[in-house]
Amino acid sequence: MRTLLLILSLLVALPLQAADAYPEIKWEELVPKGWNPAKDLQALDFNNLKDSDPRALEAMEKMKALWDNAPTEPALAGKKVRLPGFVIPLERKGEQVTEFLLVPYFGACIHSPPPPANQIIHAVSAKPLGKMQTMDPVWLSGTLALERADTPWGKAGYRITVDKVVPYQAPKRK
Repeated sequence: MRTLLLILSLLVALPLQAADAYPEIKWEELVPKGWNPAKDLQALDFNNLKDSDPRALEAMEKMKALWDNAPTEPALAGKKVRLPGFVIPLERKGEQVTEFLLVPYFGACIHSPPPPANQIIHAVSAKPLGKMQTMDPVWLSGTLALERADTPWGKAGYRITVDKVVPYQAPKRK
């Protein structure tokens, strides 16, 4: 009887363990605490600068350099995570995707300047994934690495080894 109870308790715990294998993180967790790229630009009054002003151009170059070199969160190295985002395909095999960027908001890198490197994840899958279009919303599960990638769409601060990608569905409210 004890053996049967032990087996039943293990079977009940399995779905909980599977869910915990990829704890959900928020995009803010990818940014190290205390990182504030705006502090270097606070002295400028952008309201009084025209786009062609050399000080505005210099500030934009400085901001781009800060964002391209945005620090990553060391505590996330090697962690299994799950997070939502938008897809920007990089590598395809036929109609299937093997590499893509995951970004936190619609239009990032495509219709606007790229976000900081610590807000772009380079996703790599060992096997081709199903059809994915630019800006498809997905849930991505995998293992994070602190590896930078220079892509045509922006500099990624993280790399994730893809274990699972599913279409995004909003969490059910409790």
